[in-house]
Amino acid sequence: MIGKYIRLIVAVVLCAVSVLLFVNGFVTWGVIASILCALFVLFHFKNEMNLWAFYFVRKNKFAKAAVILDKVKHPEWMIKGQEAYFYFLSGLTEAQKGQRGTKAEKLLKKALSTGLRMKTDQAMAKLNLAGYYLSRRNKKLATYYIKETKKLDTRKMLTDQIKEVENMMKRI
Repeated sequence: MIGKYIRLIVAVVLCAVSVLLFVNGFVTWGVIASILCALFVLFHFKNEMNLWAFYFVRKNKFAKAAVILDKVKHPEWMIKGQEAYFYFLSGLTEAQKGQRGTKAEKLLKKALSTGLRMKTDQAMAKLNLAGYYLSRRNKKLATYYIKETKKLDTRKMLTDQIKEVENMMKRI
């Protein structure tokens, strides 16, 4: 993982090189340098490990996502948005491991406190926390997180999962 400031320095150098290549008439090489510059800027704002982990989570390959996320040694060095999504993805992979321990709870809470940007991601994290507290038979916190999930789920993408957790709450 290349440092975030090194990426920006490389992007600025590549941008300058692409301008020089365009001025000197090497248009093809200028386009290639511009694309490389854009990739470095993209990877400054979107961490490549998070992107790979998102890909594997969407494919329901949580073990591979966990392996990729374990390669990140210092998530606190990331941009705050990247750091929040790192903790979010780590919490999701920990929650899928089977022994729903406190590690998943801590990671999801840290993701929420660090600042997940999208409301649907916040709702997903809170829904997982509600399920965690329901498995611990803490109905009060589970209902709190279900209410928060309902507030955040404006697109109604999680209604089935919310109903499922509410039905499980009625059994307790």
